[in-house]
Amino acid sequence: MKKVHLFVFTLAILCSFVEIHSQSTSSTKKDQTAPKLVVGIVVDQMRYDYLTRFYSRYGTGGFKRMMDEGFNCKNNHFNYVPTKTAPGHASIFTGSTPKYHGIISNYWYDKETKEQVYCADDDSVLPIGTSDKAGKMSPSRMLTTTFADENKLFTQMRGKTIGISVKDRGAILPAGHTADAAYWFHGDDEGAWITSSFYMDALPKWVAKFNASKQAASYFKKWDTYYDIDTYTASGADLNDYEAGFKGKETATFPYNLKALKDKNGNFSILKITPFGNSLTTDFAIAAIKGESLGADDITDVLTVSYSCTDYIGHNFGVNSKEIEDTYIRLDQDLERFFNVLDKEVGKGEYVVFLTADHGAVDVPAYLHAHNIPSGYLDNKARKKQFNAFLVAKYGTADVVENISNEQIFLNKEKLKTLNLNAIEVQNAIVEEQMTYPHISKAYTREAIVSRDFTEGIEALIQKGFNQKRSGDVVLVSDPAYISYGKTGSTHGSGLNYDTHVPLLFFGKGINHGETTERTNITDIAPTISAMLGISFPNASIGKPLGYVLK
Repeated sequence: MKKVHLFVFTLAILCSFVEIHSQSTSSTKKDQTAPKLVVGIVVDQMRYDYLTRFYSRYGTGGFKRMMDEGFNCKNNHFNYVPTKTAPGHASIFTGSTPKYHGIISNYWYDKETKEQVYCADDDSVLPIGTSDKAGKMSPSRMLTTTFADENKLFTQMRGKTIGISVKDRGAILPAGHTADAAYWFHGDDEGAWITSSFYMDALPKWVAKFNASKQAASYFKKWDTYYDIDTYTASGADLNDYEAGFKGKETATFPYNLKALKDKNGNFSILKITPFGNSLTTDFAIAAIKGESLGADDITDVLTVSYSCTDYIGHNFGVNSKEIEDTYIRLDQDLERFFNVLDKEVGKGEYVVFLTADHGAVDVPAYLHAHNIPSGYLDNKARKKQFNAFLVAKYGTADVVENISNEQIFLNKEKLKTLNLNAIEVQNAIVEEQMTYPHISKAYTREAIVSRDFTEGIEALIQKGFNQKRSGDVVLVSDPAYISYGKTGSTHGSGLNYDTHVPLLFFGKGINHGETTERTNITDIAPTISAMLGISFPNASIGKPLGYVLK
């Protein structure tokens, strides 16, 4: 009898073990399955300290939800210059830098056509949703794949990819070459979301319906602070000398009557310079999730959303403005609304989100100067006059230089041949000359950049941002907080911390909860998402997967 009881007891333990093991295996398999939807969010011109400066004003469902449920990389940086919008978006999603993906700025001088080109323009395509040339855009100038492209290849093109942004480049470059669609907002008198024939021949019904809904026009209303302006203590005085404001209003102070101001400020385009443009972007992203059934099956889809209005507002009002504080309070609410829709439509725990920025921004130099911090503005007109005089005195003509743009000097190779000049010697002479000019901190020749291996400092950042075929012959670096810009509003582009240090938050399926102050690079994002999905890394990725972020 005892043997029977022992047998029954042993059998019960074995059955229990099998059941537990089965549940554990099932749970593990569920955890290891790819998310149904990957959402990549870029907040244009978001400095890292906007997370901490405005932390007490955020609710629990936006930025704080990402930090409380996900992983916060507190020391995340761009590892190249220039820190501008187009290269930033390209680098985030390709895991590479301008050296490889070729997007060296928003605009750059094309040495073959001898013209300035735009990062996303494409005369071979037609505008869709508008007749304006604003629709003649594609990712054709980007040389490498994004993780969305790799997901497309991995899923035999069954996984969808949609890119959305007020800016064309913010929608097009992240979504990559194989996207089902990229949509951007055309303001002026139209106020519509548009695309190009690179993606489709006509707008889908859900997009046409959204445009016809007059949702954009509903934001022609008063922009006032969300909370009492006296509680906005994380920013400077509302009335100051460091903000541009809007045409038709004497001071850059709250409130702003957008309906009254729109006619003098580009009609629908005024929305880009308000937080309501971010709300409109969120509205459209939600419509895309529903209209495209994103995340509705087990084949991973990708949605890229770039909030561009934060950049326009930063350029207009500056880093320390009450307008910026209010914008981030409102963006936090838009994120909460967006995440709630993802919970409902895709399923909580079935999607993954990362949030970062394409660059930071410098405090308005005039404001810094008023507080005894070295800063100021470059006198490019005087510098150009002095430089031309140097070229004429040394070479008999200023035509040995073909173009100066993006802190780069391009030599006229044909003129050098005609004058029998050595290019390297001319580069070195220009460097020596430029280093005598006020507020030029450093200068490097093409020869130095392509022939040496820099591992740290600004030299390494320049090298990773230098595309041998597209970049110039001399690269210039200005003193910290000295900019080529007007005396109101903020800008960006340098290799200094105010431009390179940006947020990096992950949350959702497969993401650990935690934080790190170890340095991460913007190029680590794409390989991290690729590792999570079990797909090939983008073809020119130089980053590393952040293993501690992933479960």
